[in-house]
Amino acid sequence: MRLSRLFPTASIGVYLVALSTVVAIPLVAFVIFLMMELEQRESELLAVNTADDAQMVARSVDRTLQDMTTTLRILSTSPELEEGNLRAFHERTQRSLLSNALYVLAVDAEGMQLLNTRVPFGTPLRRMSDTAALEAALETRVTHVSDVFFGATSGQFVFNVTMPLSEEMARSSGAAALVVTQNASELQKLISPDALPPQWSVAITDGAGKIITSIGASKTSPISAFHEDTVRLMTGINGTIEDVGEGPRQIYGYAQVLGSNWKAVVWGPIDTAQSAIIRTSRQLIVGSLIFLGIGMLCGYLIARQLRIPIRQIAAMADSIGKGQIVPPVETHIREASQISIALSNASFDRSQAEDRMHLILQELVHRTKNILTLVQAMMRQLARQEGTMEDFQRAISARLQGLGKSIEALASEQWVGVPLKRLITIQMEPFAEAADRVELEGDDFPLRAEAVQNLGLVLHELATNSLKYGALSVPQGKVQVRWQQDDPTDPASLLRLTWEEFGGPPAIEPSRTGFGTTIIKRHAAAAFGGQVDIQYRASGFLWTLIAPREAFERGPGEAVQELMG
Repeated sequence: MRLSRLFPTASIGVYLVALSTVVAIPLVAFVIFLMMELEQRESELLAVNTADDAQMVARSVDRTLQDMTTTLRILSTSPELEEGNLRAFHERTQRSLLSNALYVLAVDAEGMQLLNTRVPFGTPLRRMSDTAALEAALETRVTHVSDVFFGATSGQFVFNVTMPLSEEMARSSGAAALVVTQNASELQKLISPDALPPQWSVAITDGAGKIITSIGASKTSPISAFHEDTVRLMTGINGTIEDVGEGPRQIYGYAQVLGSNWKAVVWGPIDTAQSAIIRTSRQLIVGSLIFLGIGMLCGYLIARQLRIPIRQIAAMADSIGKGQIVPPVETHIREASQISIALSNASFDRSQAEDRMHLILQELVHRTKNILTLVQAMMRQLARQEGTMEDFQRAISARLQGLGKSIEALASEQWVGVPLKRLITIQMEPFAEAADRVELEGDDFPLRAEAVQNLGLVLHELATNSLKYGALSVPQGKVQVRWQQDDPTDPASLLRLTWEEFGGPPAIEPSRTGFGTTIIKRHAAAAFGGQVDIQYRASGFLWTLIAPREAFERGPGEAVQELMG
């Protein structure tokens, strides 16, 4: 059964409404698919942004820790510390760090505090609370960042940055390490919920998974333990994880604070971050259904307007099929009016094309007869002069190739002529190794069809002779083709066309006249109604054709005349 039989005969209105209905399902499905893809990409983008936010917080914390480390390096070179004058070192350090909420401890290898800028110098001090960080710093000889702990002197949760002193400085000062300590609550200045989506939070955790400080909707208490299962999944330097357990889906972005075991964590419900795209998706789906209904209604109304011009255009097409020239019809639809005009023009063009086809067929017969006559004359002349059948075949093949190039060029121009420079270039194509040594000089102009065939034969013979015996037979040889009209303002004035060779062997006049000489001399003179002069000079071969320019050039109305026969 043919597919067309599945469709009943109906008006364009029925088919437009049916088309809208058929389009409805894939359109809605595509919108749903598009929204799902958009939500997926938004989820991926959310993961990237969450990880970037965590990394931004981590960088801010890292800068703070780096500043504290820099402070320790500067203090470790203090002259007072080097001289062992701890009181002067205490007073100077206390004054310089008071505004930064930073405090410095000097401790020995056992963790006993030698000074603490939180209290006046000389106040009885005990062993520092965070000896684990001291032991790690002394063992590795690198600066160590501690976890958060409760400071006995400060009476609140703090963290330390411990830097071991050199052996020389330890001997002079009696201190094994310097410690910068800061209250954990001070880190809250580094985080802000302003750029976070609603119901999102940000926190800084230490190596043990305890929250140093936090801010946001979660209201997580500082120094409380972060979700153990979530912390276990935070592997690597930076990344995101999703919590798909009970309740709203959560996404966690985390980033390692360089030089420590701390992490910056940003988290919150995915739905709140994507609320805008979800709302937009629903609105888009509903809107697509509404617009689809409007489209179906508009399709029906448009079909009613299309019916009349379609019938008129169908009537025009029927008349054109019968070979009639039809006038255009005016409609209220611009495109239909344009089609009507195009059909009217097509009917006129068809009539002209049929007339032109008859003329072209007549011209083709005329051209074919001329070419066959020329080929027959060529074959008779060659048959009388060439020695063997192989010589005859080579000679006729080469000349037919040159004639074919001219005919091919004429065919590409629809037999209305070829520019002179292009004809010379085409005839030199078979001699690619020497074509770049042929120089052209003269104002280009279009040749008439007969001139293309005749001059093409002459140029082919001249190039063949030059490649065999003349300037083109040696690498340094050159050929200059020049043409000049005696009086450019007079179309009937004479045109002088020369083929002059330089840099080759001396030109020697042949002992007998062959077909090539006949072509370049007698045939050229007869074809163009002019005179040919040939000179065999020591400097090179010189061929000159002097004939009326009108024998070469195609006139303004000659293309039509040639086609008319």
